[in-house]
Amino acid sequence: QVQLVESGGGLVQVGGSLRLSCAASERTVSGYTIGWFRQAPGKEREFVAAIRWGGGVTSYANSVKGRFTISRDNAKNTVYLQMNSLKAEDTAVYYCARDLTPWRSQVITTRRDFGSWGQGTQVTVSS
Repeated sequence: QVQLVESGGGLVQVGGSLRLSCAASERTVSGYTIGWFRQAPGKEREFVAAIRWGGGVTSYANSVKGRFTISRDNAKNTVYLQMNSLKAEDTAVYYCARDLTPWRSQVITTRRDFGSWGQGTQVTVSS
């Protein structure tokens, strides 16, 4: 069972930046789409960004498009989420997860298609 561990969260002011990391416990992410989701208090967990196994295809939620960038380093079994121009509404616990199906041609964004969820990392943006 692959384990994903998020890190890089913290407290930042509005307009600031953070880079989140999602590290896999074993070399089982190279053939999978990896996604980032977030959950704010009292809200449903929502899709943020995803990157296909080759790294060349990505997808973003409209709310973060142009501000967040997802990337991956398969040699390091790590996926990153660079977050710039942070807003107060970006405050949430951020989770990474792995596609349940390897080598899928399309980039998925639906929560139910992901598994092996990490424990999450808190991002707090203060105004």
